[in-house]
Amino acid sequence: MFYSLFIAATLFTVSADSLHPEKTEFPVTLSKIVEAKSFCRKNGYDTGVCFLLDLSIHNGRKRFFVCDMLNNKIITSGLVTHGSCNTHYLSRVLYSDKPGCGCSSAGKYRVGDFYKGMFVDAYKLFGLENSNRHAYERSIVLHSHSCVPDNDIYPNQICNSQGCTTVSPAFLQTLETIILKKKKPILLWVLD
Repeated sequence: MFYSLFIAATLFTVSADSLHPEKTEFPVTLSKIVEAKSFCRKNGYDTGVCFLLDLSIHNGRKRFFVCDMLNNKIITSGLVTHGSCNTHYLSRVLYSDKPGCGCSSAGKYRVGDFYKGMFVDAYKLFGLENSNRHAYERSIVLHSHSCVPDNDIYPNQICNSQGCTTVSPAFLQTLETIILKKKKPILLWVLD
């Protein structure tokens, strides 16, 4: 019994080394998936899948994770931008929720309705915490852009956004197939 628990803990625990850009291990612990599932249960969200983003990972690596909460595993992952904070380019993420800041905002979001916008297909994001409560007002959405590739490009970096969760066109299609099958809202959580 102890040996089984040790193996399970080892599979879902991360060391400080896993946050270095050279590392490729999934940096989210089982506790984050369990916390996401608990939040979804309590708040009427889909309890089968959630989106976890770890922006502490180098932006040339996949850091948008689609999590199967029923089996505590990763279904797929993709590259995702972070906000430029209205600079020419920002290599490391800075967080702010101030309207007009152009930065990423940490916290839990509800993936909202589909719409056709400036970047064609997009999904509104509704901030659920103090750290991202202005997301809708700031027009922070989930959308794609051709500047985001499909595969890791580390040590190179991908483009920035103005705070939006921006993925590759192909990865957005993958996310759309998941979103459209769900009757309840999906949790998107930018981990801080």
